[in-house]
Amino acid sequence: MSVDQDDIVVANGGPEKQADQVEPPAAPRRRYIGAQRGFIAEWTVTIILLLFGTTSLIQAYVIPTGSMEDTLLVGDHLLVDKLSYAPAGGAIASHLLPYNEVHRGDIIVFRYPVDINQTFVKRCIGVPGDRIRLMNKQLILNGSAVKEPYVYHKMDYFDPYRDDFPLASIHVPEPAQDMLENHVENGEVVVPPNCYFAMGDNRDSSLDSRYWGFVPRANIIGKPVIIYWSYDAPTDDLTSSTISPKHILDLLEHFPTKTRWKRTLQLIHPYPLK
Repeated sequence: MSVDQDDIVVANGGPEKQADQVEPPAAPRRRYIGAQRGFIAEWTVTIILLLFGTTSLIQAYVIPTGSMEDTLLVGDHLLVDKLSYAPAGGAIASHLLPYNEVHRGDIIVFRYPVDINQTFVKRCIGVPGDRIRLMNKQLILNGSAVKEPYVYHKMDYFDPYRDDFPLASIHVPEPAQDMLENHVENGEVVVPPNCYFAMGDNRDSSLDSRYWGFVPRANIIGKPVIIYWSYDAPTDDLTSSTISPKHILDLLEHFPTKTRWKRTLQLIHPYPLK
């Protein structure tokens, strides 16, 4: 924060005064102390606002895995808009502020249903009432094949459960088991109220709703709006709770070459699914 010249207290200068001239009383030190306190107060308020903003309005997030490639890459650092979606349950605030509903094709950030201490990023494929299935990797949404230009298939082999979902059966966590047992009609998953079906763009290598079930509306945090920095780092460096000395050295040595400059400040857009 720059400091204006008026905020700095300096000693008065000027021509020498006559010996018999009465010196005016010295400026009270209180003014200087007040300026210090004002400067500290400004910074305190700024820090509080930043902390409030990063916890209540905007949240930073880093992509640790390749499940959203090539839309989002490992090492992409995102800013997540936490005010983008209306609060669940018809809160009064939803009628006062310009919130949006979650739409098909939105990229969403949410608490992992199996472990809410983890945060996931996927694309919303189905909203309440939608019927979803996959046929040989092709998404069938409400009875129609859907074009998904963002999807990448990076594995050649065919997996019956993954690629012909939900026809095959495997052992899955309880929320997914509930989905398969209670929300499948005529070979299609039917999304229940207040829930969403999400999948990764890297469709062959994504731990998503096929494996752990629906995303409850209450779990959705917001949507990513911009990649503010992208750095080519391994997953282990990005998932650690602390910054390792190895990662610090890597940054110091390779920051200019491993930063993906073309992705810096890149906006993140949804793709409308119909």
